[in-house]
Amino acid sequence: MNETRRSFATIAAFSLLLLALSALRPLALPDEGRYAEMGRWMLVSGDWFTPRLNGIPFFHKPPLQYWLEAVSMSVFGVHAWSARLVVALHAVLMLCCTYYLAGRVASEKIARNAVCMLGSSLAFLMGGQYVNHDMMVATWIAIALTAFGLAFAHADKPHVNLARIGFAACALGVLAKGLIGLALPGLVLLVWLVLTRQMRKVLYLPWISGLLIFCAIALPWFIASQMQFGEMLQYMFGKHHFGRYTGKTFNNARPFWFYGVALGILFFPWLFFAFLEGFKALKHMKYAQVATKIIAISRANPLSALLWLWPLVIVGFFSIPNSKLIGYVLPVMPALAVLAALGWQRSLAQHAWTNAGFAAVCAVSMAIGVGANLIAANYTQKRSTQDIAQQFACAAQASDTVYAVGEYPYDFPFYAQTSRPMVVVQDWPTLRQTAGDNWRRELFEGAHFDAQAAKVLQTPEVLPVAAGQSGNWLIAPKSIAIGALFTAQWRLFYTGNAWNLYQSRVDAPVASDLASASAKSPVATQKPGLPGCKN
Repeated sequence: MNETRRSFATIAAFSLLLLALSALRPLALPDEGRYAEMGRWMLVSGDWFTPRLNGIPFFHKPPLQYWLEAVSMSVFGVHAWSARLVVALHAVLMLCCTYYLAGRVASEKIARNAVCMLGSSLAFLMGGQYVNHDMMVATWIAIALTAFGLAFAHADKPHVNLARIGFAACALGVLAKGLIGLALPGLVLLVWLVLTRQMRKVLYLPWISGLLIFCAIALPWFIASQMQFGEMLQYMFGKHHFGRYTGKTFNNARPFWFYGVALGILFFPWLFFAFLEGFKALKHMKYAQVATKIIAISRANPLSALLWLWPLVIVGFFSIPNSKLIGYVLPVMPALAVLAALGWQRSLAQHAWTNAGFAAVCAVSMAIGVGANLIAANYTQKRSTQDIAQQFACAAQASDTVYAVGEYPYDFPFYAQTSRPMVVVQDWPTLRQTAGDNWRRELFEGAHFDAQAAKVLQTPEVLPVAAGQSGNWLIAPKSIAIGALFTAQWRLFYTGNAWNLYQSRVDAPVASDLASASAKSPVATQKPGLPGCKN
């Protein structure tokens, strides 16, 4: 097998491992439950235009991921795996991008090592199949930086077709998660072009065709959504982009060094070799000459400079805001993988044991990734609504109504495959004044855009009436005491790991059946052919 075929086989092997791991876990909460359900809802409702959570507009993110999830579910069925397939395929695309970039910077062997390093890491084996927008936008940012970087390094004038790919990748990044799909590649490239004295090449970019490609991909949905929902752009960009970047009232406040730890976890143990590559380049420089020599080396080897600026600028950008999430550093993984592969080659390639050592480290890294997935599966299962959703799906009619109290069961509609929004019961008038950065605010802010959809947000006064009507169900977390009043109004149908399922008394089973319900045995007549149903 020649070197190129070995590289392709390596990419295929890591891709198959990722797809297998994607089937192991229930949906993690809240992110996977939220974003997988929004894709399913597009498919069920037929509304492919407006992202919706429980039927309510959700404009925190653009719709590209939900569109692709809906397509995946239409082909493979409504499963966690089919929702994760979209993210996994983007992770595979990032792996291919890493291989292509490393092959242009160094040798085929180093490119394959870079693939192995990224493919065996937690960034790939966990982040590459976690249903949120981070891997998708990271992949398009990486492709944009690779395409533009190689375009500028091509000759005195940028390579036109590579530059066009860069414009398209930025557009898809914007459609995946918003402005960072354009801002991050632009910021990295700006710093790089200034440092390496290539700014004049910008004049020779295919601006007309590039901007036409960008606008044709990125703008139609935003324009149409703004026309239908007048404050959508201000809400998405103003509140959830600029507001989250500059504000201090949002969740996930972390110290400035957070992303250093995050990279150590996501790219363990390979990050050490990326640092080793940098150390070797700097160790012979005198302190007073470091800045001057870095600039000189950067101008002599622009692609090497891009590999370093890529992670430095992006990590620096995301370290500024108060709110930080681990997935935000995924865009830097291709550059780090190439640097780590170079560091390994220059430090250890001369040893006789290097191939065996590399294989052993890869095996350990993969074992960590598989183990992390198994631990996550066990953790998530204990908090999931999958068990009560299966029992509901067996016993309920399509016209039945679900009332949710206490917390929001993000994954329940997905597992139950409901076709109607839940009625979410809270003290909404008070919460509109006091709710923090949580699911309650997600719902009532989204309800501002659709008065009809907002009717699913109800106050506790509706529950006594619903308990006396046929076709109503109530779900509540076991950790929340719903009190004797609810016990008298609703009859327990099923006790799950973390949630309880209740039925209105009109439809409820006789008292002698309640013991079996408490023992996790469905009470009502079950429908065959659904997940968890007994035929």
